[in-house]
Parts: sequence; C-alpha cells; structure tokens
Amino acid sequence: MTSLTWTRRRESVARFWRQYRKHRTGLYGLGALALIALVALTAPLLVGDDVQSVTNAPGTALESPSGRFPLGTDQFGRSLLGLLVWGARVSLAVGLLAAALSVAIGTLVGILAGHFGGWFSTVVMRVTDWFLVMPALVLAIVLATVMSRSMWTVILAIGVTSWPTTARLVRAQTIAVESRPYIERATALGGGHGHIMSRHVLPNVMPLVLSQTTLCISTAILTEATLAFLGLGDPTVVSWGGMLQDAREAGAVSSGHWWYLAPPGIAIAAVALAFTLCGRAIESVLNPRLGAGR
Repeated sequence: MTSLTWTRRRESVARFWRQYRKHRTGLYGLGALALIALVALTAPLLVGDDVQSVTNAPGTALESPSGRFPLGTDQFGRSLLGLLVWGARVSLAVGLLAAALSVAIGTLVGILAGHFGGWFSTVVMRVTDWFLVMPALVLAIVLATVMSRSMWTVILAIGVTSWPTTARLVRAQTIAVESRPYIERATALGGGHGHIMSRHVLPNVMPLVLSQTTLCISTAILTEATLAFLGLGDPTVVSWGGMLQDAREAGAVSSGHWWYLAPPGIAIAAVALAFTLCGRAIESVLNPRLGAGR
C-alpha cells in the first residue's frame, strides 16, 4: 500500500512538471530563483563573513563602481556587491518564513471556518474581514514598532497581518470539497471532525495553498524591504531593505550616488517578479480553468 501511494505521488509530480514546463515565464522565474538561492547559500564562500564589518572595510566611503568594487562601496567603505550577496540570505529567509507563517494561519482559519460553518464561521469571517480592510503594512509597522527590533519580529509582523486572503480562499475551497459525496460517506462511517479535515479536506486544498504560498513570498519580501527601509528591521543583519535605508541615511538620493540605491532595489524587484511568475504558473497548472501553457 505504501509503495502504491509513493508511485502515485511520483506520477503526480511528474505530471505536474510536464504541465509546468509549458509555461515559459514560470521556467524563467524558477531559473532566476534557483540562481539567487544558490548565491544566497554560498554567500559565506563567495564574499566571506567579514563583508559586514564596518571597522575593517576595504574601501573608502561611497566609491563609485570600479574593477575592485564592481558595484561601488557604501557609506562605510564596504563592498556593495558583497553586501548584496549577503543580504540575499536575510531577505529570502524572511520572505519564506513570513509567507509560511501567513499561509499556515490562513489555511488553519479557512479550513476551520469552512468545516464548522454556522455562527463560528460568521465570527471568524468577520475578524478576517477586519484584517482585510485594515492596511496590512500599517498593522505590520505597529507590531514592528511595539516589539523588539529583530528578524523574528519582522517575520511575525508580516505573518500575522497577511493571512486573511489565504483564509478566504481556503474557506471557499473547503466548502466546495465538503459538498462532495465521499465526505458524506466518510461522515456516515464515523469519521470525526479531525479525520475529515486532515485526511480529506487538507489534501484537496493543498494545491491552492501551494500556489498561494509562492505568491505570498513576493509580498513578504517587499514588506520586509519596506519595514527595513523605514528603520524597523533588524539593525544587526544586512538585508536589501536595510541597504536602501542606509542609502537614504547617507543621502544617496540627493547626492546622486545611484550605485548605492539601484542594486538592492533591482534585486528586490527581480526576486518578487520571479516568485510571482512561478506562482502564476503553478496556479495555472493546478487550476485548469485558468488555461494551459501561457
């Protein structure tokens, strides 16, 4: 039975990949993410840990791009290329963890609301609507302000403010799944709430959760960059948003030091676009009504 299950899963993955390969934009996004992830994972080997050091900076302040420093230096004389490579680790980690937290909360809330229904669903959805009408960025700023400044605070602030969209989507999918005949048979055979939700509902909403996760990651990375740019990030780590904040404080905008602003801004936009392309491709594969092979 176990071997049959794994065989079916492998066939499902192979079928998914065949459909995914038809989306050129999805392949471009996946290739870009693979390259950025490789750079982030090998950052200690590529640039070393001392790239963040202010006291041992190898250059002078705000040097323009040159052979020694391809992207120039920051206000402390540190290589912007090295900081950009190192900052990829923090930005990607925050985006992935915050998106995972957001989707986990939204999935749990959506399944519970869709399964139990009645007054419980009404109350939960009204709370969800309140989070929807409130700007998520404003709520994240409030949480990041009242809590200690750390990477985990940023992750928590993003995760607990960006789950309502996932919750509404999962609730709608849960209601659709539980209207199917096999759910009635499982209930008639004695299946409890936990069995129905974990064995029947959750596997059927996972494709939606997967596509929603990839879309949430890009939003989380942009939100992290915004919080860091506003000075609410972790000052002890290097991130792309933190680099933009440092550039603003150094007066790079008014003084015309474009090499201080452009690299982290382009990196943020590129990663957000890559995750969006992958998310749209996954969504098209898992939802045939959106059409195939765009």
